Amino acid sequence: MSETAPPPGKFMVDTYLEWSKREGVPVHEDFGFDLKTLDVRPWARFGVPGAIAHVKGRGDFMTIFVLEIPPGGKTDLMRHVYEEAVIVLEGHGSSLVVGSNGERHAFEWGPNAVFAPPCNCAHQYFNSSGREPARLAIASNMPAVLNLFRSEKFVFDNPFAFPEREGQPSHFRGDGDFIHVRPGKHMWETNFVPDANHLELKEWAARGGKSSHVQLILADSILHAHISEMPVGTYKKAHRHGPDLHVFCLSGEGYSLFWYEGDRDFTRVDWKQGWVFAPPEMMYHQHFNTSGGRTRYIAIGHGSVRYPFTQYMFRVYKGIDQDVKNGGNQIEYSNQDPRVHAIYRDELARRNIALDMDDFFPPGAA
Repeated sequence: MSETAPPPGKFMVDTYLEWSKREGVPVHEDFGFDLKTLDVRPWARFGVPGAIAHVKGRGDFMTIFVLEIPPGGKTDLMRHVYEEAVIVLEGHGSSLVVGSNGERHAFEWGPNAVFAPPCNCAHQYFNSSGREPARLAIASNMPAVLNLFRSEKFVFDNPFAFPEREGQPSHFRGDGDFIHVRPGKHMWETNFVPDANHLELKEWAARGGKSSHVQLILADSILHAHISEMPVGTYKKAHRHGPDLHVFCLSGEGYSLFWYEGDRDFTRVDWKQGWVFAPPEMMYHQHFNTSGGRTRYIAIGHGSVRYPFTQYMFRVYKGIDQDVKNGGNQIEYSNQDPRVHAIYRDELARRNIALDMDDFFPPGAA
């Protein structure tokens, strides 16, 4: 049977990727990036220089925009029906958010602030410094929305309001509401975290390494976000999940190991503040702190503990900290490849940092 050419007209279209090409800014692609050093160019849509960052594990729903606001500059006022979470990489400035009732909310931010304008609320970002640029990373589910509706006008020029997502006025001032669930699922609901490095976290012993954690509910959006911390000399248990979960380093430095089930070798990515990566679908990954202080990161993806969105995400949230041998997605320390602990022990020895894993690996046992 001879092959036939595809029918004339549109074929295999990814509306978001086509849109990305037309925006006229750099589109970077790699396993991970230092977002603080990515090349940016003038972006007419936002009114400031910017770039698009596509990490290998971004999946179908999420993307990253990088915006650099010049000294004394500002972005254009805009609104959109996709949801986003903004991380301040460098600089100081302020945000203006206009609610559906016309109420104006303004708040100031600095490095490692995290905030989210509620869906389709008009918003604008300002650089308060007259000497230094401010750089923002924006994680959003625009690919999912644009590929679904295939209309820029629907996404960027839509009058529909979502007042139920705007939260309390205090949520724009850095206040929030703590919602007790259980370790690994406790939530902090807000629109603005002034400094994600100092937000109170809760112990999550099941993830190992004396880690702590909290889920963020940002502007009642469908976006998942959580902040995790690893103390000095510790690392977490290996785990896996679906794509789209972008991991942004907030403080310290370390590395992560990646592998698929059955792989003989690991892929290693070293990271520090300003870096981002996203583990590809169902690829095991494990995070290690190699700094002399605590290390924090924030992970942002599609489908939150409040609104999982898919049955797949329901299942992930139910079993993310359960042993893979029992149908979960986590490898317990006792079952991990012995090379994992040896690599970390040797890495800390080279840095003259004390290992603090005796609770899990008694001296002489590994």
